[in-house]
Formats: sequence, C-alpha cells, structure tokens
Amino acid sequence: MQPFTSPAPTLDDILRLFQETDRIIKESQKESERKAQENERKAQENERKSQENERLFKEKQQETERLFKEKQQETERIIKESQQETDRKFQEMTIAIKAVNSSIGKLGNRLGEFVEEAVRPSAVRLFREVGIDVHEVQQNIIAQRNGESLELDLLVVNDNDAVAIECKSNLSVDDVNEHLARLDKIKRVLPRYKDNRILGAVAGMVIPGQVAQYAIRKGLYVIGQNGDHLELRNTPVFVAKAW
Repeated sequence: MQPFTSPAPTLDDILRLFQETDRIIKESQKESERKAQENERKAQENERKSQENERLFKEKQQETERLFKEKQQETERIIKESQQETDRKFQEMTIAIKAVNSSIGKLGNRLGEFVEEAVRPSAVRLFREVGIDVHEVQQNIIAQRNGESLELDLLVVNDNDAVAIECKSNLSVDDVNEHLARLDKIKRVLPRYKDNRILGAVAGMVIPGQVAQYAIRKGLYVIGQNGDHLELRNTPVFVAKAW
C-alpha cells in the first residue's frame, strides 16, 4: 500500500490563498479602523460630555455665587435699614428723654420756687422762735468774687447772724452737701458778712426722714411742712453749726 500524498498546489491555489489572506487582512484592518473610529467617537463624546458637565458646573457655580451675593447684599441691606431704624428710634427716644428731663427740671425749679415763696414770709418767725432775732429776708442772692460764685435762695439776717436757706421741692442728701459747700464760701464771696455768725438751713416740700436726720447731724436747721404751716424739725437741744 502506497502512502497518500497531497497534490502540489497550483498557481491558482496560491493566488487564491494570497487573495483570501489579503481579504482577511483588509477586513481586519477595516474592523480595527471601525473600532478605532468608534473609540474616537466615544472619546469625543466623553470629551463633549465632560465639557458640557464642566460648563454646567461653572454655570451652577456662577448661579450659586450670584444668589449668594444677592442674598448677602439683601442681608446687608436689611441690617443697614434695621440699624438706621434703630438709630432713628434711639435718637427719637433720646430727644424725648431730654424733653421729659427738661420738663421735669423746669417743674422741679418751679416747685423749688414755690417752696422758696412759702418759706420767705415765715423765715423770720421760725428763727425768732428758736432765739435768733433776725429781721430781714434777702431773696435770690447771686454773687461772684475772686473766681468763686455763689447763689442763695434766701438769706435771713440781723446785725450779728445770717441764716442761708436752700429751698427744694424734694430734698436729697446731695442737696444738703451742696448747701454745706455754699456755706463754706459765704464769707469769702460776701465779705460784708465776714464778722457775722453764718448758719445754714434747708427747706423742702418733701423731706425723707433720713435726709432730715443727715442735715441735722451736719448742723443745719430743717424746715418742713406740717399741715398748713411750716415748722423747724430740729429738737430743742439742737445746736446749729456756725461758719
């Protein structure tokens, strides 16, 4: 038995083989090109989407910044308007308080003048009752000397004594202290009384008990209302301080 042998390829067979190989190569190249184009298209699409996303992000960021800026400006405007309104109300309140204080001050002055007018006709009687034989009442004394000034509501005098009276609607400890300072200046500012015995007194429409006691401890006479008349609230053993 003889071995089987393939017939030798003919020129046509070789030509067909080359053609088939060339076809496969070309199809493979086309497929590679197609896939490359597809990949390029996808890459371009991804790039487009990325650019679009970046654009949208920037727009969103810009919109957010715009809204934030508008909100910030609106908040600043509201705060500024609120501050201006607060300042306006504060100024109005300050003006109102000043007006009230001015009215109270004027009322206090009027009441003080009322007390002064009530004390003036009774002053001589009151001090004669305690042994000070005064005979003259001077009112609203204003004096200046050597850079010092002095104002006295009432000054009740005789040849040897002078009683300086301070009149207030509502007597306070500060009023007492201020009058003590006045008494220290009388002989310097009013030298015609340098040889007189200077005494002090305070009068008030309202005199709290502790204020009256404070004035008495400081050596002052205290003149207060008792019903329809004025009286000295010092005890019979009281000894007045002399300046």
